[in-house]
Amino acid sequence: MIILPAIDIRGGKCVRLTQGDFAQEAMYSVYPEDTARELQDAGATFLHVVDLDGAKMGHPVNVFTIRKILDNIQIPIEVGGGIRSMEEIEMMLDLGVERVLLGTAAVQNPSLIKQAAREFGEKIVVSIDARDGIVAVNGWSGSGEIRADELASRVGDYGVTTIAYTDIGRDGMLSGVDVEKCAAIAKSSGLLVIASGGVNSIDDIRALKEYESVGVIGAIVGKAIYEGVIDVSEAIEVARA
Repeated sequence: MIILPAIDIRGGKCVRLTQGDFAQEAMYSVYPEDTARELQDAGATFLHVVDLDGAKMGHPVNVFTIRKILDNIQIPIEVGGGIRSMEEIEMMLDLGVERVLLGTAAVQNPSLIKQAAREFGEKIVVSIDARDGIVAVNGWSGSGEIRADELASRVGDYGVTTIAYTDIGRDGMLSGVDVEKCAAIAKSSGLLVIASGGVNSIDDIRALKEYESVGVIGAIVGKAIYEGVIDVSEAIEVARA
């Protein structure tokens, strides 16, 4: 299992939101590229980067900052937030991004997901962000009116192999990850699942790792790292064991 430290970008800065609420923002770094380098030095082998402004606006916004992150590290990154066209996917891949995350598009533009999965294969990951089991879209500001497990099965039919599942109610709350839900989605959909939302202890990492055999292959960890609740080096070691 892999640990993906999260870098959420808003206004060119590294921040964290609580439950996706833009009014509840904590800023952790003015220079996200420095944060990325520090995480790499701590042993991270893959980073999860989200363009929060892009998610809200519906198109990539913090491209310059993403480029700076790539210029300052040697490890791969995945990027999501407002990417909703083939041109934007190609732009990110041309920058050097390893994987592109598509969220809203999975609900609103299935043909894009099918085309992207066909052309780019494992470089496409679908973000399924759910509130009370229902998928949220447009920077978590609206409802996609479909259940998370149903969408997971659907995008699997589109050719997607990996999803990132976030429980919005737990995101940024340090309340513990929903291990059982992540495992259930992996089992029911047959997809590889990266867990996100609420990770707050090494025990969460250990619990997720118990389901590695059914397809839970990673954990995105954000606030717990920035608040010093989890040591990223220890988390990586436990995930690799």
